[in-house]
Amino acid sequence: MSTGKPPSRRGALTPTLIVVALVVVGFIFFANVWTDVLWYRQLGYIEVFITENLARIAIFASGFAVMFLAVFFAIRIAYQSRPVYAPDSEIRDNLNRYQAQLEPVRRVVMVGLPVLFGLFAGSAAASQWQKVLLFFNQEQFGKQDPEFGLDISFYLMTLPFLGFVTGFLISVVVIAGIAGILTHYLYGSIRLMERGVFTSRAAQIHIAVAGAAFLVLLGTNFWLDRYSAVQSTNGRWAGALYTDVNAVIPTKSILAVAAALVAILFIVAAVIGRWRLPVIGTAMLVITSILAGGVYPWVIQQFQVRPSEETLEKEFIQRNIDNTRAAYGLDAIQVDRYDATNTASTGALAPDAQTTANIRLLDPNLISDAFSQLEQYRPYYQFPEALNVDRYEVDGKIQDTVIAVRELNPTNVATNQQGWLNQHVVYTHGYGVVAAKGNKFTVDGKPEFLQSGIPSTGVLGDDSSYQPRIYFGESSPDYSIVGAPDGAPPREQDRPSGEGETQYTFEGNGGPNVGSFFNRVLYSIKFQSSDLLLSDGVNSESQVLYDRNPRERVEKVAPYLTIDGNAYPAVVDGRVKWIVDGYTTSQYYPYSQQEQLSDATADSQTTSGRAVALPNSTVNYIRNSVKATVDAYDGAVTLYAWDDQDPLLKSWQKVFPTSLKPFSEMSGDVMSHVRYPEDLFKVQRQLLGEYHVTDPSSFYKTNDAWSVPADPTVDSNTDVKQPPFYMSLQMPDQDEPAFQLTSSFIPQIVNGNARNVLYGFLAADSDAGNEAGVKAESYGKLRLLQIPPEIQVPGPGQAQNKFNSDPTVSQALNLLRQGASDVLNGNLLTLPVGGGILYVQPVYLKSTGETSYPTLQRVLVAFGDKVGFAPTLDEALKQLFGGDSGAAAGDSDNNGQTPTDPAAPTTPAGADAKADLKAALDEANAAIQAGQAALASGDFAAYGEAQKRLAAALQRAVDAESKIPAAAPEATPAPASTATPESTPSPSPSS
Repeated sequence: MSTGKPPSRRGALTPTLIVVALVVVGFIFFANVWTDVLWYRQLGYIEVFITENLARIAIFASGFAVMFLAVFFAIRIAYQSRPVYAPDSEIRDNLNRYQAQLEPVRRVVMVGLPVLFGLFAGSAAASQWQKVLLFFNQEQFGKQDPEFGLDISFYLMTLPFLGFVTGFLISVVVIAGIAGILTHYLYGSIRLMERGVFTSRAAQIHIAVAGAAFLVLLGTNFWLDRYSAVQSTNGRWAGALYTDVNAVIPTKSILAVAAALVAILFIVAAVIGRWRLPVIGTAMLVITSILAGGVYPWVIQQFQVRPSEETLEKEFIQRNIDNTRAAYGLDAIQVDRYDATNTASTGALAPDAQTTANIRLLDPNLISDAFSQLEQYRPYYQFPEALNVDRYEVDGKIQDTVIAVRELNPTNVATNQQGWLNQHVVYTHGYGVVAAKGNKFTVDGKPEFLQSGIPSTGVLGDDSSYQPRIYFGESSPDYSIVGAPDGAPPREQDRPSGEGETQYTFEGNGGPNVGSFFNRVLYSIKFQSSDLLLSDGVNSESQVLYDRNPRERVEKVAPYLTIDGNAYPAVVDGRVKWIVDGYTTSQYYPYSQQEQLSDATADSQTTSGRAVALPNSTVNYIRNSVKATVDAYDGAVTLYAWDDQDPLLKSWQKVFPTSLKPFSEMSGDVMSHVRYPEDLFKVQRQLLGEYHVTDPSSFYKTNDAWSVPADPTVDSNTDVKQPPFYMSLQMPDQDEPAFQLTSSFIPQIVNGNARNVLYGFLAADSDAGNEAGVKAESYGKLRLLQIPPEIQVPGPGQAQNKFNSDPTVSQALNLLRQGASDVLNGNLLTLPVGGGILYVQPVYLKSTGETSYPTLQRVLVAFGDKVGFAPTLDEALKQLFGGDSGAAAGDSDNNGQTPTDPAAPTTPAGADAKADLKAALDEANAAIQAGQAALASGDFAAYGEAQKRLAAALQRAVDAESKIPAAAPEATPAPASTATPESTPSPSPSS
């Protein structure tokens, strides 16, 4: 009897939920793709997005199709050729049960399995899009490898592609063959019987075809392995060595031919139905590959090469040396002998007067706190932990400069104000550039600023001459919503002023528009924020700024580049622009030694987190092919083809023809701030430790190998390399100083032990000139000074040890530490001046407390075995060079200007020197406390006065300490500077 109820519709619920889920997932995928389209289109690099993704899609489709069709037809053909009748048996009964279970889903499996394998294969193939595009757009190097005489482009762009295709097809044949054989077995074409294995005619043909295809591809792989031998890293040196050339390469040829012959035997077997010959051929191929591919080369290596290795490998070591130097840009290096003296002669620095005047005293890794305390102004601003070194023209002269931008730090806003609106609409940008002279400091040890303040003022410009707002930087928020219609009240926090906080509205074109409801929905999904969709902070003219880190921005528009770990800001053409270096790299250059980028570029900067470490990838070819600029205001990215002779870059220019500009379009302003990139230099110096030797016999013996010294300013228990340093320096063969990137070498470190004497000094010319579109010929010139080993010049580690153990220095530093302060050693600079090697290290004093910052109080210098130590570099050099160095340092104006505090209490004449010392230290401690209180209340004027009192008190303490031996004979005397000759009166510490 009918109940009148409608039929149940539960069966429609599941398909409906699946459809809804697919629609949601599809729309989320669309949102992410379309927002990428909007980002690239707004930036002007839609060509990159389209080309890369079309290439990925085409390669994915090709890989999917090949794998799908191979597996599908292997299964289908095996199924269609299944035997209709077969003898009954227990095995057959089991197969019947499997077939019965499979039959309801057989069609799904026969299509789904190929689809699944096709998806995996397509995804793997799509990841190789760069190899495919390089192959079809390759440029010739015009240079041949020494073994096969093929152009280098074959190894960098053709061989990787052929290897990828061969490897992919082998995977296809193996997977399709296994799928077909399993299907034959499941449906009875292959059966295990008491008398052996039964195979139907169709199964035999299937196995024969699959086997022949596999062997043909295996033979092709053997043949390509001949060329891959010149890229081998299995020996002591990269490339094809004696055993490879005389054993491995010939046997690979034999194996390739043998594989082709056995493949023919498989085809013959498929025709005649006899399998004895292909089975024997396969067995012989396996035995041959073991003997010829493994045993024979081992015998040659052990019994022919090892006893006479140096003689037999000499030619191949030379190949390795020549090609490694070419691949890393070391083949044009200028090497000069430098007979360094250890004698600090009076007036020795006269020929190096310009270099001496520019010696950098401000350590960019230590003075970030000073920039923060003196120039941060508000908690929502910040400076990076490590600042940058650049140069600017000041009063007609090139001035080394320590520079940073005042970036936004929205996380430092009060907790109760960290809502979505403040985080993404109100606090959107930093403000201004802060720059200080590298070679000077104020009398009380603070940076001498060239550019500072809010509003931004100084020699680099002001608000009317350059745009100071920093919307794109290394610490910018994930995303910000900016822009408003004309006449709308500004909502962005701009900068503090005398009348309070000013507001601002972004006026550039920095990101995709989110004024439309559709775009707001897309970006709400992308950033998973309903506030972006609902907030009144988003209007019809709003733009969304994201991907704001300069390095990451360049990586997205140039995915074929490896980006240098240090982007640096420069004020150029009325804007603040980040300058970013990009490298084209490869790991396929023949006979070139491979280096791991993360290891080669690691030093005390990367291990401390002050610099970005490069990826853990292996290369044996590198070029600084691209210079990029990123506008800090609107994020505009400009790529310049810097090394326009690099064949890899030329190939990528054919792939992306509109994304790069020639460097001839680079303005003179930008050109004047280009510098030699640090990570390239680190890789080159790492290789140069061995490859400065060009004689194969010496190279074999490694009796002149070098290492980069450990950074002596960090914990002695850690063995991290000293970073390279930028400085204006005149090398011995130069007529005037140039902005250079420098490093030094000591004997090779073996098991953590090394003689810390200087063997070499490397400088890379970083001056590209200041003429628009014209690169100076001297730019990038590598100069290596080789110090003869018989001249025992102290290395950086020895110089640091001399500083630490010198009694005068130790006593003075201990005195400074008594005022509840930390003494910080700045970077130890190495300079080839005065006919020898000069070491310069600034010494900073930092009081305890959260608001304290380092002030430069002393300068240490060393030349040979002598040490100088004084409040200024100029005084220290005078101590070192017998009262007259022959040149004035940049801080010579500070000589004798140590501040005194008239308000400080005086001590009675003739009082005990120890009482003088105690009074001075008490005053220093009081000044420290007063300074901390002033900073806590935001009174920077009072803080400055407290710092002057602190410096004066410390100077009085030094003076009192020097008098203690006369008043108290039992005290330790303060000897004259160890650098001062006996015939020259020792200057007092305050001179």
